[in-house]
Amino acid sequence: MGRPRPLPEQLGRHFTVQDAAAVGVNRGRLRRTDLETPFRGVRLAGGSATVDPDLDPYERQAIDLRIRARQYAPRLRDGQFFSHQTAIALLGGPQPLIARKSRALAGSDLPVHVATIGSGPLVRAVGVRAHRAPVSSETFTDRDGSRIASPSTVWAQSGEMSLLDLVALGDYFYRVWREGVGRRDIGRPPLTTREELRGMLTGARRVGIRRLREALDLIREDSWSPRESRLRCHLVLAGLPEPILNHDVHDRSGRFIGCVDLAYPQKRIAIEYQSILHHDRYSADVERIAALRAAGWTVIEVTSDLLARPEVLVERVRQALGP
Repeated sequence: MGRPRPLPEQLGRHFTVQDAAAVGVNRGRLRRTDLETPFRGVRLAGGSATVDPDLDPYERQAIDLRIRARQYAPRLRDGQFFSHQTAIALLGGPQPLIARKSRALAGSDLPVHVATIGSGPLVRAVGVRAHRAPVSSETFTDRDGSRIASPSTVWAQSGEMSLLDLVALGDYFYRVWREGVGRRDIGRPPLTTREELRGMLTGARRVGIRRLREALDLIREDSWSPRESRLRCHLVLAGLPEPILNHDVHDRSGRFIGCVDLAYPQKRIAIEYQSILHHDRYSADVERIAALRAAGWTVIEVTSDLLARPEVLVERVRQALGP
């Protein structure tokens, strides 16, 4: 058997069998080994994208989710849109790892979430998790023409998440991009508002509605990462005063020292989350923390191990705050 005949350029990398037939591609050509079948009725040309195995597992899974969505996109029909965990990944939002039997899922093991608005037919396909969405659901069209749940809609769809994960996702969508030394995207509007989030909790039945309402009260506009969100929630839910987020610190001469993750400025207490991914900034972080301490600040450094022991973390901050 010779080399497969080139496909019409207008099909692109991902296309449906119907679209191929419409431009004259026969079924025999669609069975050739240079094409993959990620979903029934869909063909993929050029091979699947590969994901760097050394990436953070959360980022690696998010990339896989986006790849799966792009593969399924040609099958989306009117009234259908990407929802739930698929939409979160497409929007760049944080979410817990999707796992089965303590193993993080990857590649084709990850389901694609597709919602149908109103009473339209649900998707019946291997590898797809179908949902019925209320008519109040809001969507937008991505650059490739796919419909995706809006940030407020997908947040309201995520009531099965834990309280802290819901807060982290809400913080991401609600972030305000303020001015500050070295900050990027200053003035970029938030992806949603508190009013839009609250509006999604009225007029439709929601899974985890009580948890969503509790999370809404904890969402803030200045959190920069899901770890910061989780750290703040541990402190607040334990009854400690709420810290200021991403606070710029200056010395007595007005020189900028650094921006700290969480702060109690009146007590000159800074709380810094030390991610394992900060190795490339290790030297700068050490110097910044040394400068904060030299300026009279108490710096509490939080590792992933400490974050996993919230009772120890809370007691450490409580003692620093004093009476």
